[in-house]
Formats: sequence, structure tokens, C-alpha cells
Amino acid sequence: MKLASIHIYPVKSTRAIDLPASEVLPRGLPGDRRWMLVEENGRFLTARQHPRLAMVETAFDGDVLRVRAPDMPELTLPLQPSSPRMRRVQIWNDSLEAVLAGPAADAWFSRWLNKPVQLVQMTDDIHRGVDPDYGQSGDEVSFADGFPLLLIGEGSLADLNARLASPVPMRRFRPNVVIAGSEPYAEDTWTRLRIGEVEFEGVKNCSRCVFTTIDPDTGTKSPDGEPLRTLQTYRLGEGGIYFGQNLIPRSSGTIRVGDEVEILEVRPERAKVR
Repeated sequence: MKLASIHIYPVKSTRAIDLPASEVLPRGLPGDRRWMLVEENGRFLTARQHPRLAMVETAFDGDVLRVRAPDMPELTLPLQPSSPRMRRVQIWNDSLEAVLAGPAADAWFSRWLNKPVQLVQMTDDIHRGVDPDYGQSGDEVSFADGFPLLLIGEGSLADLNARLASPVPMRRFRPNVVIAGSEPYAEDTWTRLRIGEVEFEGVKNCSRCVFTTIDPDTGTKSPDGEPLRTLQTYRLGEGGIYFGQNLIPRSSGTIRVGDEVEILEVRPERAKVR
């Protein structure tokens, strides 16, 4: 098995940046989900509620992040805010302080979504722990939903697409790492693996939501509810519809497209879906 691709999503719910290689940090890949939009009350928002957010593109350029969307002027965000102002934000059940990106960023995203919002940033000195039911003391995560990385096997997508009238691309599922050469849904059972020089723990199969039905090219939801509707017929387990494996890094280093993937520990009972 090989590492087929690497992806990051600098602003939560926006399009991916594809990478040939990446350092692996305790909270995931550098630059992944380091910015997030919140409502006026500080509650996070995503493309689940505002599908147009999935159309926004980002690109790192020196010491700034460039943000683009159709018929919008380009927005530039400094990677290191010069005089950060803070506010408390809520993401799922977690409450934490985050850095306000500033009025220009707020105005840009408010115009794009036609809704008053604020953009916040997680700088290196801000820490958010993972769910203690699945991680260890000291495990942390960015503004990702719950865990530092998401892994999906190409075989799993191929099996799903064979069941769909219209195949969907891997980007619908927003993985960080994609593996080539594994059997469909083999990743369900991976509890310890090594990609290149970095070791990871597979801690929880990933439950999927309406986000998978959003076409990032158009910012609209599938009228037929696919691919979630088909996944529900055969990937339903206790607590959700599962597709992919959440990872926590257990060592540091760099991963590269083409790296070998070695499975170190398998626990078949982890995959309880029908």
C-alpha cells in the first residue's frame, strides 16, 4: 500500500490544497483547519449550513494565505497576526479563545455568505484537546471536527462509486491522507499504522454528515441526497454512517506521496457497520 495523496483545508469547510509532502505535527498537518468562521454569538459554522463556503479556495504564499471565490476580490490573511485580538468561540462541545482575523476578513466572508460572520484563527499557542474517550492526555486537534487527520482508502471510494448512479470524487469526503492499494473499508480496522516515517493511531471510524452531499464546484447540495443515502444502506453503525478512519499522530516526521503504508495493528471488531 502507498500514500496516494495529501490534503489540507486551511479555512474550515473550504476547498483542499493538495500537497506532495507534509510535516506531521501533534495537532495534524501544518496549515490544516487553522481558521474557522463563527456566528456573532461565537458558535462555529460550516458548509453544512452554508454550502457556498465549500467553493472558497485558499493558497499559501509566503507569509500570507490568499483567499479567493467567484466574483470576489482576493483576500489576504497574515499567517502571524501582528496584534492579535481574541474572542471566545464554540466548536461542537469545546469552548476556547481564538484570534480574530480582523474586519476585512469578516466583511469578505460576510459578503460571500450574505450573513454576518467573523473569521478566527488558531495560532500555535492555542490548544484544543481531542475527545478524551478516544485520545490520550496531551492529544490535541486544530479546528477539525474531532481529530488531527482523516484517512480514506481509494478502494473504499471505488466500492461506493460502484453502487452510485453518478460517481463522486474523493474530495466530497475531505480526507487528509488517501491510501492506494487497500481493500474496500480495510481502514475500518486499522488501529496502528505507519506512513513513511510517521506512526499513527487509528482511534475512531469517521461518521459522515450532510457535508458529503455538497458539490464543491457549485456550492449546492445533491437533490437526491447522494452519496449519503447509499452509504446509509450498508455503512450504518451505532452512532452514525461511517466512511474513513480518524488518526492521531504517535510520532513526528514528514510524509510524502508515494510513501509505503504499513499496518502495525488490526482490530477487526472496530468495524461494526452493515
